[in-house]
Amino acid sequence: EVRLVESGGGLVQPGGSLRLSCVASGFTFSLYAMSWVRQAPGKGLEWVAAINARGENTSYAGSVTGRFTMSRDNAKKTLYLQMNSLKPEDTAVYYCNLGKAWGQGTQVTVSP
Repeated sequence: EVRLVESGGGLVQPGGSLRLSCVASGFTFSLYAMSWVRQAPGKGLEWVAAINARGENTSYAGSVTGRFTMSRDNAKKTLYLQMNSLKPEDTAVYYCNLGKAWGQGTQVTVSP
């Protein structure tokens, strides 16, 4: 069974940083590209970033480019999202995603 468990969210002031983690199990993590997706209050799902299976290539939504960095550690079966220069509009529940598999999400709130 595919399992994805996110952590690292919290309350941070504008301009602050957070590092999200997603621990994967139940599949061969190193073979799959992965994504981070977020959902702001009252809004739909928004793709944030993706990384290829070996961690060599990443892509980002325009709204986070230059501020967020996605990475992975295949030995630890863990995905990361380093978020810097956070803005109130980054407030959302953040999910790691593989196809139809989703974690429970981690809440990020950016507020003074």
